[in-house]
Amino acid sequence: MPPKQKITFEATLELEAGNAAMVDLGKMLGPTGVNTRGVKVEYDEATSGSRGDIVPVVITVFEDRSYQLRYKTPPTSFLIRKELGLKSGGQTPGRGAPAASITQDQLRSIAERKMPDLNTETVDQAVKVVAGSARSMGVKVAD
Repeated sequence: MPPKQKITFEATLELEAGNAAMVDLGKMLGPTGVNTRGVKVEYDEATSGSRGDIVPVVITVFEDRSYQLRYKTPPTSFLIRKELGLKSGGQTPGRGAPAASITQDQLRSIAERKMPDLNTETVDQAVKVVAGSARSMGVKVAD
């Protein structure tokens, strides 16, 4: 078994799927000496099926300037806004009029997509997590 490489840098970036901005990659990865063009090409190819979504990626850079990409699911708030067709959440969450209303079926579909990144064991628990995020955005959760 080869020796483990030393990690010199690790960061999570939220980039547009299939179209990562070189500016964002350059700001974060420039000082590490990693081939940012190679990172962009690899990210864009891996996420091209989700164009228009925000897909977070954890970039790990090793001391020999090699790197590893680990893809995550889109942020919960992004998925809620996408499901409801909103540009943003409510202006005063919890106090004013709700920005929109989300059904249990919509919550369940978002929770199923987020399951790999949540600290829950069942979809029912994940639905509760997503519902909490929706409420904090000023979205009314339907019973």
